[in-house]
Amino acid sequence: MTAKIIDGKVIAAELRARVADEVARVKREHNLVPGLAVVLVGNDPASEVYVRSKGTQTQAAGMASFEHKLPADVSQADLLAVVAKLNRDPAVHGILVQLPLPKGLNTEAVINAIDPAKDVDGLHPNNAGRLAGGFEALSPCTPLGSIILTKSVHASLEGMNAIVIGRSNLVGRPLVQLLLNENATVTIAHSRSRDLPGLVKRADLVYAAVGKAEMVRGDWLKPGATVIDIGITRIPKEDGKTRLVGDVAYQEALGVAGAITPVPGGVGQMTVACLLVNTLRAACAIAGLPKPAV
Repeated sequence: MTAKIIDGKVIAAELRARVADEVARVKREHNLVPGLAVVLVGNDPASEVYVRSKGTQTQAAGMASFEHKLPADVSQADLLAVVAKLNRDPAVHGILVQLPLPKGLNTEAVINAIDPAKDVDGLHPNNAGRLAGGFEALSPCTPLGSIILTKSVHASLEGMNAIVIGRSNLVGRPLVQLLLNENATVTIAHSRSRDLPGLVKRADLVYAAVGKAEMVRGDWLKPGATVIDIGITRIPKEDGKTRLVGDVAYQEALGVAGAITPVPGGVGQMTVACLLVNTLRAACAIAGLPKPAV
C-alpha cells in the first residue's frame, strides 16, 4: 500500500479560484473590494518572499493589496501607529503583521492592537477566545488549511480520533478547536507527553506541528491514517546543499499512511489561500453582508 498524496498545490489553486469568484460577486453586487494590508518589519529574506507571494495572490484574487515596509529599528510606538491607521482605514478589511518581529518589539502588544474584525491571522485574544468557545471567529490560516486538506480525504471528521502534536498559539491550539468543531475526538500532545508513539498509533488523523525534522516515524502510525505534516525544516544534504523536510519521516510514512501531505507542496500552499478566505470573510462581516460561500 502506498499512501495517497494530498496535493496542496491543486487544492489551494481551487480554493483561490473560488475566492476570486466570490470577490467578483461582492464587487458586482455590493461595490465592495476586500483589502488586505501586510506590515513587514525589517528585511528577513524568508519573510520578504512570503510577503511578496501574499501580495501577488491577493491581487490575482481581485482584492486590494497594501504593503507597509518598516525598518528593523522601528519603535514600538511607530509600529502601533501604523496598525492604528490601518484599523481606521475603510479600504482595509484584513491586517497581517508578518511574524516574527525583530527583537525589542513586543509581539503580544502588536497583535492585541489589531482590530479583531480585521485580524486575518486569527491571533487576537478575542478571536482565539471565540474559537475556543465554539463561536464564529477568524481562525489562524495554517490550521484552517489543514482542516480543508483533511476534508479532501474525509467528507466528515465526526467521531474520528485525531492527534495534534504541538501546542503553539499559531497552529496547535487553534487546530484542536477546529477539530472539536468538526466533532472529532482530539488528543493534544507535546514535548512532555509520555509514550508519544503509542498516542499516535491510536489516531485516524495525525497533525504534526513541532518543527523537529522527521520526528514522527512511519512505525508510529496506525495503518491507513491520514497524516497532515505542518512542520518544515531545512536540513543539509551530502552534497553540501540543503533540502526541506517535514515533521514526519515521509518515505517511511508512505508505506503505512492512507493519505499524507508532502513537504513542500502540502500545508504551506494552503496558508496564503486561507488568508484570502479570511480577508473576504472579514470584508463581508464588516460590511454586514452574509458569509461568503468559501
